[in-house]
Amino acid sequence: MQIDLHSRSAIISGSTAGIGFAIATGLARAGASVTLTGRTQARVDEAVASLRDKAPGSEVQGVAADLGTREGCDTLIHAVPDTDILINNVGIFAPQDFFDTDDDTWEQFFQVNVMSAVRLSRHYARGMKERDWGRIQFLSSESALNIPSEMVHYGMTKSAVQSVSRGLAKVLSGTRVTVNAILPGPTRSEGVLEMLKQNAEEQGKALEEVEADFVKQARPTSILQRLASPEEVANMSVYAASEQASATTGAALRVEGGIVDTMA
Repeated sequence: MQIDLHSRSAIISGSTAGIGFAIATGLARAGASVTLTGRTQARVDEAVASLRDKAPGSEVQGVAADLGTREGCDTLIHAVPDTDILINNVGIFAPQDFFDTDDDTWEQFFQVNVMSAVRLSRHYARGMKERDWGRIQFLSSESALNIPSEMVHYGMTKSAVQSVSRGLAKVLSGTRVTVNAILPGPTRSEGVLEMLKQNAEEQGKALEEVEADFVKQARPTSILQRLASPEEVANMSVYAASEQASATTGAALRVEGGIVDTMA
């Protein structure tokens, strides 16, 4: 299978590191012109330079904006009015006891993880529908289905974006615009590694041991029995963005290593 996206443009929200950057790299290597986003100009500039090194000859630009706000989304939309591929990846996570999670935290997670995707999709889907071609993806999580007791507020947002994804696919029924949710499991992203490194220091253990313990204890149903790499998640995203994935829409595409114990 030869995935060729040379005629397509892509925006990946929250793409200066981790899964977002891996998806941007995959799309750029497939020929798409790519827009990276991040909250600070320094991080965006660094990511743009890194991506150009990883995908020589690719067309890459960056926009600095806080997409967890309406103003930040407007900044991106003003800078890049149209795109063929939208990857709603920006998100935050943090373990926190349910009883200690206040209203402001719930609101923050909802604005960043859900409303950023809603606002961007509401804008960019219009142009895709008019051109009768497009790809929209929402980065959900296995936590959308297996709500983690240590992050109920996070799991809620991932269930929400999966619902939006399915509903938007129906809104765009009959067009050549596909909408899908990508469901990673625990992934060796920058944020997860920071959390595990902190745990390793606190427990006086090697990082590899803490990673293995995390999977066994926190995700015991994992068939993969390890953390996925950002690139493994990105491979699914790049396929879903391709011409070849034209009949895949309204789906929850699982890249979670078999943690969710269902066959469908």
